[in-house]
Amino acid sequence: MKRLLNVSKDIASFESSSYALNALGVIQRNTSKYNQAIASHKEAEAYADKVESTEFKIISLNMIGVVYRRMDMVKPALDYHTEALKIAYSVVHPSRTITENIAVSQNSIGNIYLVLKQYDLAINQFNKSLKIEKSIDNKLGLAINYHNIGYAEEAKGNLSSALSNFQQSLDYNNIINSEIGRAICFNSIGGIYLKQHNYKEAGPIIKEALSKALDIDDQYYISASYLNLGQLEIETNQLISAEKHLKKALNIANSYNLKSTVAESSKLLSKLNQKNNDFKTALKYYQEAVEIENTILTEQNLQYVNDIAVEYENENKNNQIKALALENESVRLRLERNKQILLYTSLLLVIIGIALFIIQRTKALKRDKHILTLEQDMLRSQMNPHFIFNSLNSIKLYIINNDKTNAVYYLNKFSKLIRKILMASKEKETSLNDELETMKLYMNIENIRFSNEIDFTIMVDPSINTEITKLPSLVLQPFLENSLWHGLSSKSNNKKIILNVRKNSPNFITVEIIDNGIGRIASKKINDRNRLERNSVGIDITKARLANFSEAFQNSYTLDIEDLYENEKPSGTKIILKIPTKLKTQFIN
Repeated sequence: MKRLLNVSKDIASFESSSYALNALGVIQRNTSKYNQAIASHKEAEAYADKVESTEFKIISLNMIGVVYRRMDMVKPALDYHTEALKIAYSVVHPSRTITENIAVSQNSIGNIYLVLKQYDLAINQFNKSLKIEKSIDNKLGLAINYHNIGYAEEAKGNLSSALSNFQQSLDYNNIINSEIGRAICFNSIGGIYLKQHNYKEAGPIIKEALSKALDIDDQYYISASYLNLGQLEIETNQLISAEKHLKKALNIANSYNLKSTVAESSKLLSKLNQKNNDFKTALKYYQEAVEIENTILTEQNLQYVNDIAVEYENENKNNQIKALALENESVRLRLERNKQILLYTSLLLVIIGIALFIIQRTKALKRDKHILTLEQDMLRSQMNPHFIFNSLNSIKLYIINNDKTNAVYYLNKFSKLIRKILMASKEKETSLNDELETMKLYMNIENIRFSNEIDFTIMVDPSINTEITKLPSLVLQPFLENSLWHGLSSKSNNKKIILNVRKNSPNFITVEIIDNGIGRIASKKINDRNRLERNSVGIDITKARLANFSEAFQNSYTLDIEDLYENEKPSGTKIILKIPTKLKTQFIN
């Protein structure tokens, strides 16, 4: 590398010199020669300035920031990364290299937040960096960011998430065959196993991390590996070996000014001396750890980072405002050109809107007409001449037989029924309470023709508020008529109809009409064909009305008919009608 640097200087290739110096600085950083690394990167920056190379200047600034960050020197690290970001964002069409360095800056700022234990802010920065690395498919950048997110999650106590991120980082390091990446990941995974008290898994992987760190001679990760190994040995009561490895970690950290590692080593040595009942030494190490942590986590450092972050955000916004100003004139010209198009488009939209309104209005009128037709058909079905004639004939028999009491009683019932039917013809829906009263009147009148042989019972779930529960008016009459004339008319005695209203769901009421008649199969054979057709029409009208009624609700109605059997013989029919109760507007709110 030095030979390449000398050749570059000889031929006055300043860009090559900058590249070579940055590469040399990375080698020096990875071998923990931090002061030499800073000098190399600063010289690389100077060469970049000579040829006005924005790319090499951004790279140099980021590399200096990384070295200061490795040394836990928060302020200079943040200054260099922020300057790199400002220059990078000022480039209108950034190259891939500049884009990569934006990701590096954001990642490094995230690492500074890690040092300051601002873990959520750190994760936010890492995710920004990760998004860029994914967009350019930079596997090294992906490996670094996944590892850093894992570190932040570990610090927050989310060990499973941390382990998952470390594994993803290791996968990418294996793809790019990075030995230093493997060493980093092995150390971190071993640290998770330690916290999970999985010492059997932790031991081999921490030792593997130490071996790789020694091979690449990176004192930062060598000290980190000794630190983890010492912690493992404390937990497994290998205290002599633990002290040896922790002191190695501490000596390396002191030699290379690795403040975070010095603090962690001192903490663990304090813990070890406590186990050995040497409380004086334990206190000394603990005080040293706290003092070093305080130098890193000073209020001034935290405030400085926040101030720089705010300044950077403001600068970024100013750059965006300038970019918007440049585009403003172009936008204004486009707006002028588009005015006429907009006018024609608006006119077209108005025409389309009017057309859609007319179409919707026509559909609404057709729907209203269909509803009106259904209501008229319903009224004709309820007021059919046969029913009125037969009812009056039955009342007439009471009069002929001089049974004035029953004659007046049923005539009163009949008049009430006719009045309710006429009133229902004006309303699309009614309350459950009114519907049940009407059905009781209807069954009273029909029962005259059956010589009062029918035992009609209404049962209502007490939890149902019959006054506010709505359903289409006279919707139950066709089903009761069906039970009367198809189920019970051919039965000799013990005729029963039960009308049961339940609420098994907040979205429906369930109406069951149960008769103990002869069943549908036998009824088809003996009932009058015309009556069958008329009743079928009545059921079809009712289904159409129920479908229309259900449009305003979250659910549609359902209708099921079950044949009942006793000892394998037909014993009646059960009609199960589910009527929706929850309006669509209730769902929206």
